[in-house]
Amino acid sequence: MTNGDVTLRALKQLAEIDTATICNALEVLRPEYRDRGYTKRPLVAARPNFAPIVGLARVGTIRAESPTRAGSVPDRIAWYEYVAAGDLPTIVVIEDQDSLPGTGAFWGEVNSLVHKTLGATGCVTNGSFRDVGALADGFQILGGHVGPSHAHVHISSLGEPIEVCGMKVEHDDLIHADYQGAVVIPHECVLDLPRAVELVTRRERVILDVCRDTSFNFEMLREAMARSKEIH
Repeated sequence: MTNGDVTLRALKQLAEIDTATICNALEVLRPEYRDRGYTKRPLVAARPNFAPIVGLARVGTIRAESPTRAGSVPDRIAWYEYVAAGDLPTIVVIEDQDSLPGTGAFWGEVNSLVHKTLGATGCVTNGSFRDVGALADGFQILGGHVGPSHAHVHISSLGEPIEVCGMKVEHDDLIHADYQGAVVIPHECVLDLPRAVELVTRRERVILDVCRDTSFNFEMLREAMARSKEIH
């Protein structure tokens, strides 16, 4: 759930850090995050050169392999109202539950612009997307693959916990994503992340500096690695 640490200012600060570095910093703050809380299978970025996106999760599931019966699933407007609820930027995280995920693309020119208008900065999904050249300006998509058709795609549930590429996500989780993948940031870690990022950077710099030294040797590397572990 959201708390006072998750502010627009905090989100903007986190957007200046790449997702891999966020993962490194979370390992400092929450060691159990070394093997959980992030996507574990490859995703395709619609805009590989985009800066990271950060927002509160709006979660749902989709299916596209067969038509729906009237009234059997949430209608599209209900989904849009759900995405729009809240004052902070969001990231839509959608689990494609078809036997062959990506059979139908939920994301393209129209839905990217609708969701951007509703306050979303992008999407993370194991499903497909299309219209890459016509996506809304500034909107990022991380998806399973690019595909041509929307088939019978429809929202099959909204607001319930989901899992995308090994990353478990609940409503209002804080999501950080770039071309490398996505990670859930625990709300209680938000204020401490900049400090943890700075610590990780200092530890890495000791090793990087030695590797760039023209007099490099293995003894220097061994000493640098030992010094890095002592930095707190």
